Amino acid sequence: QVQVVEHGGGLVQPGGSLRLSCVASGLPLEYYAIAWFRQVPGKEREGISCISSTDGSTYYADSVKGRFTISRDNRWNTAYLQMNSLQSEDTAVYYCASSQVQGANCGPNWSLGYDMAYWGKGTPVTGSS
Repeated sequence: QVQVVEHGGGLVQPGGSLRLSCVASGLPLEYYAIAWFRQVPGKEREGISCISSTDGSTYYADSVKGRFTISRDNRWNTAYLQMNSLQSEDTAVYYCASSQVQGANCGPNWSLGYDMAYWGKGTPVTGSS
């Protein structure tokens, strides 16, 4: 049974940093595209970053480009989202998701999440004032 679990959320001051982890069981992450999403209650889900399986190409939403970095450590079957220069508008629940297809890359519509099959339950990130 595939399970994806996010870790690392918390309270952070403006300008601070957090690193989120996405741990998978029953699924070798290195063979799947991995993406991070976030959602604020009452708002649409936002795709913020994706890493392809075949060549490790990375993609970012404009809202986080230059501040967030997605990566993967195949030894630990874990994906990461390093978040720097956090702002109050980054407050959201952050979700990790894996593609359904092995060998998948981040397609042009990756941020919509339609190609993602396995989702974690999310970890909250809250920016303090």
